[in-house]
Amino acid sequence: MANTTGLNATEIAGSVGLILAVLVEVGALLGNGALLVVVLRTPGLLDALYLVHLCVVDLLAAASIMPLGLLAAPPPGLGRVRLGPEPCRAARFLSAALLPACTLGVAALGLARYRLIVHPLRPGAWPPPGLVLTAVWAIAGLLGALSLLGPPPAPPPAPARCSVLVGGLGPFRPLWALLAFALPALLLLGAYGSIFLVARRAAQRPPRPTRGSRLRSDSLDSRLSFLPPLRPRLPGGKAALAPALAVGQFAACWLPYGCACLAPAAQAAEAEAAVTWVAYSAFAAHPFLYGLLQRPIRLTLGRLTRRALPRSPRACTLRAWQLRALLQRLQGHPEGPALGPSEAPDTARELAGARSPSMPEAT
Repeated sequence: MANTTGLNATEIAGSVGLILAVLVEVGALLGNGALLVVVLRTPGLLDALYLVHLCVVDLLAAASIMPLGLLAAPPPGLGRVRLGPEPCRAARFLSAALLPACTLGVAALGLARYRLIVHPLRPGAWPPPGLVLTAVWAIAGLLGALSLLGPPPAPPPAPARCSVLVGGLGPFRPLWALLAFALPALLLLGAYGSIFLVARRAAQRPPRPTRGSRLRSDSLDSRLSFLPPLRPRLPGGKAALAPALAVGQFAACWLPYGCACLAPAAQAAEAEAAVTWVAYSAFAAHPFLYGLLQRPIRLTLGRLTRRALPRSPRACTLRAWQLRALLQRLQGHPEGPALGPSEAPDTARELAGARSPSMPEAT
């Protein structure tokens, strides 16, 4: 009976994990695809190249290593596909290359936003985005190539070890954790920490008095206005919310994976499925964190949504009668609300019925 209960609990946990993994996969595909379209349709976006790069990397990961995690990995995967030695090495290479391309791309995006916010008047972008992204892919390609130097995976009857956590040579996993997690984490923390400090100083700076402004009175209301608000606010205002969310999301998604790379191989293999899918959840979180928090992207998304949705006939009729009222006003007709053809006879009858018999008519 106890074995049956434990088996049922394991099956339920595996089913819940599989559902969450499918949701992460679908969210990564749809979110990054939609964000890529919106970024390409948004004019004047200064960090557009970094956003496009991040969307492309997330889409590549969602189309390659995440389906393999669903089909070939143990729970929360299905575990029904047995990968041979060569497909397993290819999966290990993709995992070792795409994950650092994502983390380093996030760090490059943070550094670009730091330059745009802290030094907005500097002409041009240095280093150029093309050079930065070339360095990102050079590091990713190097880590992917080093992952192939380990022992070959076991034949299909044995469990396939196609992940970064259990593949490669001995010093490969600490090197991967250093270049793919520690380096982008330090860059991201420095960039968004500087943005947070700038936002906090701007929020704490008192407003400058304008010319012609009258002196402040010494009344009780004037003194009470200097008191701090009762509702606590985030230091730095709304500008500090985005850096806090970016750093928190990066740490929540990638810190378990980086710690697993430094753990012994046996312990890393036990926690492989959980920490891998926590890291994969970053692919689904990026469109909301780096897309919807930007006002130009939200405006473009709203405009594209209004174009895609069909307009109701009532809205078209109201717009037509508003145009007719404007033409009547320009032609000098008496002012009055624009009425539809179904409303005009009813209004005329109401006016005729409301006329009092004791009032003399105009001759």
